[in-house]
Amino acid sequence: MARIVVIGAGMGAMTAAARLAVAGHRVVVHERAATYGGVLGRVERDGFGFDTGPSVLHLPAVYRDLFVKTGKQPLEDCVELSQIEPAVRHVFADGTTTDLPNASRGGVGEALDATLGAGAGARWSAFMNRAREAWDRTRRPLLEEPLWPNWRVLAEREPYPSVAEKRLLRRERRATTLAEIAAFELGGEPRLTALLEHFALARGLDPRTAPASAAVLPYMEQTFGTWAAHGGMRALATAVYERCLARKVEFAFASAVVRIVEKDGRAAGVELADGTVVDADFVVAGVAPDVLARLLPGAGTRGADEVPPQSGLPSRLTVLLALRGARPKEAPHRTVVHATDRARELDSLFGDRPATPTRPTSAATVTVTRPDDSTSRPDADHEAVTLTATVPAAPDSPDEASREALAVQAESLITHAERAIPDLRDRLLWHEVRAPADIAEATGADGGSVPAPSLAAADGRRLHPGNSARVEGLFTVGGWSHPGGGLPHAGMSGALVAGLIVEGPEFQGSQ
Repeated sequence: MARIVVIGAGMGAMTAAARLAVAGHRVVVHERAATYGGVLGRVERDGFGFDTGPSVLHLPAVYRDLFVKTGKQPLEDCVELSQIEPAVRHVFADGTTTDLPNASRGGVGEALDATLGAGAGARWSAFMNRAREAWDRTRRPLLEEPLWPNWRVLAEREPYPSVAEKRLLRRERRATTLAEIAAFELGGEPRLTALLEHFALARGLDPRTAPASAAVLPYMEQTFGTWAAHGGMRALATAVYERCLARKVEFAFASAVVRIVEKDGRAAGVELADGTVVDADFVVAGVAPDVLARLLPGAGTRGADEVPPQSGLPSRLTVLLALRGARPKEAPHRTVVHATDRARELDSLFGDRPATPTRPTSAATVTVTRPDDSTSRPDADHEAVTLTATVPAAPDSPDEASREALAVQAESLITHAERAIPDLRDRLLWHEVRAPADIAEATGADGGSVPAPSLAAADGRRLHPGNSARVEGLFTVGGWSHPGGGLPHAGMSGALVAGLIVEGPEFQGSQ
């Protein structure tokens, strides 16, 4: 039985902890905050309840596997999950609205034909068939296996089978980015373009530079479905936490780790803020790269042949709205209200002069979440709504001007969300803003940056470092390491780290 210290109680860290405890190890989790869950936070006020992180789950099979492997109670006995229908409503810049069904690629095609015109569905379906090929080629190396030592094969080879665009008297072109897929293969139709590019934008990626392999993002969502949890996604975090407790994982909250102890070139434990040293045979760090670098200088650095940590990713702005009046029965759980000027939005986020808190993104695409969940409201005559948008990361030292700018942008999101909820302002009781600085406080990531999932191609710029650190006995878990950000990816990273510790370097991934 090994002694294992886990730094942080995020989803990836807790997934690793539960799996390691089942394997017979003694696992202690040290979390600097007062609670578990990482980005899966929850705000409760006046009987209203809001998720402050992801509001839906894709690929629930990841967590089903966790619960099967760590106990007798399956996931659905611990969390009430339901497929939402429709999966999402899109409100495009021209006012066109379309509802896309859940886990039905054929239904998505029919819905697009009905709202965007004949042929739109066929173009999207043909694209999704090619996206399936990219998924089949990358699923194991990017999600189910430790990062290959020869990861440059993933970096150099584009798995998406793009279609050649033949041009008279000119060399044919093939899509290498998500934006080029929209232009070459979706005919440049502005609403299909907005639909496709949203999958990158929502994850903090510029569709103009995101590799064509990002086609796996819409494929994953539209093939495997979108799920909500009674009690919000915080309920999923609670279920994983309780599974850890059932497997005798120990938790120490408000217990900040200030240093990873190294002995003879190996991680040998951690030092806490009060000076206590906790010995360990292995250390699992579920923290951002800059935090890891402070805990053990050199641990997070990479050699010339290793994947460098990603940096400069945007953050999220979340606005929590308490509304008077009942939630309409026909209201979708999730609505994406697209920016009125898509090019301007992308330029302000990713251009040569990116937006800053004092010069924020204008007319940002906003996701409106309206859960049909009794735990989110004081009674049936009220409704809780959450608005989320991708925004620049917070500056190192937020000043009054930047805070005022975020407040202005929050008001802009509320106004933009009226395209989905026309009577929003009339019903508004109060609102709270969760800024990038709040994410930075919760996760330790510089500026509150949110990690994106790993993607193939793009010279490896969209890969994340492997889970085995340069220091022996130290492993990294969570969104900033392989296979990247997102709830499913966090669960997969936990499984990979557990496999590497239990089976050793010969571990080849889940079967």
